[in-house]
Amino acid sequence: MTSGGRNLVILGIIAVIVALTSTSVSLAMYHYSGDIYLDRSRPGYLPDKEEKEEEDETEEGLYVFEKTGPVTKEVLTEYLEKLQVEVDGLKGYEKPFGASVLSDEALGIGK
Repeated sequence: MTSGGRNLVILGIIAVIVALTSTSVSLAMYHYSGDIYLDRSRPGYLPDKEEKEEEDETEEGLYVFEKTGPVTKEVLTEYLEKLQVEVDGLKGYEKPFGASVLSDEALGIGK
């Protein structure tokens, strides 16, 4: 092996060692700083102690369509009635893309 080839192999080995070292140090800092607990890109990844594993409880007044069972006329009628209540609640809002939404009164900033 020539001198240049040997130097290239040594440079490659040093680059791999530097990359592994810097990655190990950064992951250790990420773990020990506590930032790992802020990572919520993966649900269920390192959950908080207070966090529920599975949320079976629903908010009061929130209708949940059954996941199993037959779809009958009564089930659909009940679903449409509950959905209509939600739609009627949305009709009370002003136009969300209108200019009045950004007015001083709407934003709660007065003179």
